[in-house]
Amino acid sequence: SGFGRFASMVEGGDVVRAIPAPNTADKSRKFFDDMNAWAQSEGYPGLGYATQKDGVFGGPIANNHGQDGMKAIADALGLGPNDGLFFAAGKVAQAAKLAGLARTRVGEQLGLIDENRFEFCWIVDFPMFEYDEDAKKIDFSHNPFSMPQGEMDALETKDPLDILAYQYDIVCNGVELSSGAIRNHRPEIMYKAFEIAGYSQADVDTNFAGMINAFKCGAPPHGGSAPGVDRIVMLLAGEPNIREVVVFPMNQRAEDLMMGAPNFATPKQLRELNLRPLDISAR
Repeated sequence: SGFGRFASMVEGGDVVRAIPAPNTADKSRKFFDDMNAWAQSEGYPGLGYATQKDGVFGGPIANNHGQDGMKAIADALGLGPNDGLFFAAGKVAQAAKLAGLARTRVGEQLGLIDENRFEFCWIVDFPMFEYDEDAKKIDFSHNPFSMPQGEMDALETKDPLDILAYQYDIVCNGVELSSGAIRNHRPEIMYKAFEIAGYSQADVDTNFAGMINAFKCGAPPHGGSAPGVDRIVMLLAGEPNIREVVVFPMNQRAEDLMMGAPNFATPKQLRELNLRPLDISAR
């Protein structure tokens, strides 16, 4: 444990993200240990931490990195003399997700979030591609049909992981309310984008025939954004769970308890739909 381990992780291609915990000088060690246990319960290795009181750092990371090293980090982050610090380490995507969750968790635990305000932000400049650690290949990070910033020139000359997309979200209080993009309406750019993600032209023609054939006939530049009305209502109603504002909500097993669905279909209903049940257990 400690900062020496973080250094070796960075040398191996991982990253370390820091999450300030303001005015936690009077918090016991249990607060920091509980945050670490919470991170582990979310499926992560854990959260490193450093305490601080009157400019003096404590905790295992501070012991390994030294007071001067911790002060340099605190100065870079603009920390006050009684602000603690958490660390999320790992692959870029994993560390970013944990850091985001931890930032929200710290805000909730320390009462830093004003529950009576709606805070909006536009999120732009999404990455077009990301590296899939499981498949060991480059893949689309979000919407594969959005236009890359820089269009064909970017696809041909830039590192795929540096290419941004014309994608955008509107977020309020941490909830995505609307998502949109400028469409990639040019077939040659679409083929090239999919090629980078490991798809051949034949794959695109087979899997997305309707779209690519329509674009070959000519399409104007276009884009849009789709707001989620149910999420907006959820925020206005002060409900933490979207199922509370959906007309026919489903539980975590995708069951509609009000309608009793899914349910068995009668032989008559199957005949009307030209469906025949198969006994897959016999295969």
